[in-house]
Amino acid sequence: MITNFEDLFAELKAKKICKKVVSAWAVDDHTVTAVSKAVDMGFAEGILVGDEALIKKVCAENGIDAGKFRIVHNPNETEAVAQAVKMVHDGEGDVLMKGLCSTDKFLRAILNKETGLLPPKGLLSHVGVIKNPKYHKLIFMSDMAVIPLPDFRQKVKLAGYLVSVARSFGIEKPKIAFIAASEQMLDSMPACIEGAMLAKMADRGQIKGCIGDGPLALDVAIDRESVEIKHLASPVAGDADCLLFPNIESANVFWKSNSKLADGVQQAGMLVGTKVPCVLASRADTVETKLLSIAEAVTFVK
Repeated sequence: MITNFEDLFAELKAKKICKKVVSAWAVDDHTVTAVSKAVDMGFAEGILVGDEALIKKVCAENGIDAGKFRIVHNPNETEAVAQAVKMVHDGEGDVLMKGLCSTDKFLRAILNKETGLLPPKGLLSHVGVIKNPKYHKLIFMSDMAVIPLPDFRQKVKLAGYLVSVARSFGIEKPKIAFIAASEQMLDSMPACIEGAMLAKMADRGQIKGCIGDGPLALDVAIDRESVEIKHLASPVAGDADCLLFPNIESANVFWKSNSKLADGVQQAGMLVGTKVPCVLASRADTVETKLLSIAEAVTFVK
């Protein structure tokens, strides 16, 4: 079982896993450097789509050999993004990665009905992975970037995505916490009611391959001392692998609180529900976050 990102890198190396990563509008130093590091570590082949002159300029400024990449020249941002997505759609890549392009252009190309990557009636979502030094293993979480207020059926799908990503990290039967503001069954809070329903579905195998419990407040989901103080009996509390948040606000705040208020936190994130995993990193994300996101996506390739 992979409990940190160092374990993930070691696993990729040991299994000699290497996938083709197509980066859309890869004209910024963070994207190019992250892909370069992934290539150097042996788990990625880098395909950079964008203005060739800008890509080579970034490489020169950062001491990177541009010859390690396949560069697909396209000087127009919108067209480059569409071309990158179509390349993956046509089987030329295993992972799609967002470069310096805007998120709306990236998503628009992914959702294109003819050349995009979302299957008919598919549900696009986002799964993040966090390693916080204060927690004893990785935390898989959703959805902090795509679905503002998932309905119950969407939450069932999101739970399945979380389980699938966790299992790709070698976690045979992930423990998933359905997060609410309280671990009490409060009929005034929809997240509590739906958390209990999701937990019962997990008990009965309707959400496959996991141990689920809810509703669980965040403290009891990830802190064993809180579980003991509150005398809570739960197979998940204090040891959750996965956190399914009730809405995008709560998930996004948790994600950013970890990145901005805690030292030594490592994070990765990708879009799921698509034909291939898609790295949706912010343009402001660090090289490390983008590198870890590539590793997460490569690990999840079917």
